[in-house]
Amino acid sequence: MSASPAPLPALPAAALAQAAALMPAAGRRVLGLAGPPGAGKSTLAALLAAALGPAACVVPMDGFHLAQCELERLGRAQRKGAPDTFDAAGFRALLQRLRAAGGETVYAPAFRREIEEPVAGAVAVGPEVRLVITEGNYLLLDQGPWAGVAALLDECWYVDVPDAQRVPRLVARHVAHGRGAQAAQRWVEASDEPNARLVQATRGRAQRVFRWEG
Repeated sequence: MSASPAPLPALPAAALAQAAALMPAAGRRVLGLAGPPGAGKSTLAALLAAALGPAACVVPMDGFHLAQCELERLGRAQRKGAPDTFDAAGFRALLQRLRAAGGETVYAPAFRREIEEPVAGAVAVGPEVRLVITEGNYLLLDQGPWAGVAALLDECWYVDVPDAQRVPRLVARHVAHGRGAQAAQRWVEASDEPNARLVQATRGRAQRVFRWEG
């Protein structure tokens, strides 16, 4: 049995300071975290939000996955995670609404890996939230319906991890959520890695590059 990949290090103090500096005294800003599958984007988002407290909230792009039944109808189930398996226009519309920073609570969807489905209204963004942290593969993609996303982010960081660390972590994640080891490896090679190469090509559009230390 292969060893589990090493856990990600703790949140660097410099990254926390950079995120804190984005928080406005009034109104709301949006910080994006882009990067390939398995880079640790959701971990970084969760650590930042926990450290910043109730004035920060995580709204993941993955909540805009199309439902499995719709992917099957479209013939895209075997490419789940590719750019055209998300509701990119819906994600853009939510970002616009979040940026408006009105006095209402905005509800966002989330993706539940235990059921491999999006769940509507799972994330409540209250009026007290001054920094929305959104994370996902395609925030910097400039193709098709994704092209308008980057302009809705006040800043976007690219989460950069060597493939030698990222890929084993990604395989282990698939195994943890029910795939056999060989099936997980095949899925990563056939689906996740083509998406990763697409995302890696967007690195130059980020305002900052974040690297896990240690």
